[in-house]
Amino acid sequence: MASGGLISELWAFMKARKKLWMLPIIVIMVLVGALLVFAQGSVLAPFIYTIF
Repeated sequence: MASGGLISELWAFMKARKKLWMLPIIVIMVLVGALLVFAQGSVLAPFIYTIF
């Protein structure tokens, strides 16, 4: 399944079932995941991992 298809299906699910409160949670999870992935090879990695 394409990434755009997954996102549109997730949006349709949240909209149809009135679960729009899940959107901020999903956005924060994606941002934290991206931070961990991009900082893995950097000098900041030990400092970021101590936060968690």
